[in-house]
Amino acid sequence: MITPRIVLKPVVREDVTRIRDWLAHEEVSESWFGRYSYGDAAHLGYHPTEMETASDQEWQHVFNNPEHPILSIYAEDGEHIGEVHIAIEESLGDGQLSILIGRSDLWHRGYGTAALRAALGAAFKDYGLYRVWVDVPEYNQAALAMFRHVGFVHEGTLRKSRPHEGSRFDSVVMGILAAEYEQNSIAEDS
Repeated sequence: MITPRIVLKPVVREDVTRIRDWLAHEEVSESWFGRYSYGDAAHLGYHPTEMETASDQEWQHVFNNPEHPILSIYAEDGEHIGEVHIAIEESLGDGQLSILIGRSDLWHRGYGTAALRAALGAAFKDYGLYRVWVDVPEYNQAALAMFRHVGFVHEGTLRKSRPHEGSRFDSVVMGILAAEYEQNSIAEDS
């Protein structure tokens, strides 16, 4: 499969409205940050409904935060299809990565992998991180396979940390180091 082209762009207000709409769908919200224990769709970094009407100052505070870059994912045709978060722990030189392809009709078509590669490029080159990690619920097998495919390795398991459909599930912590990413990128280009 040919990996589609995407571009990461600054978030605009219309993007936040689409995020809110995507999170209204159970399948999309469960593949993103899941649900809070009280049932609402989780969204870290900001609340989409609040940001739709946020002042310019509030907007700048959220979307220009150097410790938590949030970027929109756009397809090559210019359509907004998702969002990337990198929660940076500067003192450790690492960041937690989250990727959402909100358009479920584009799932399993390479957009997540393209966004992952672009986000890793930003994390390691633009933000100078040493390590990037993800926290993926065990029931999201497609995401686990994608991260493995790109070079992430299993680092640990958070037992029963994710509520889902009335039960609790483990969450898999996976990580990749800058040197591993660089080596994988060289191998892909060969």
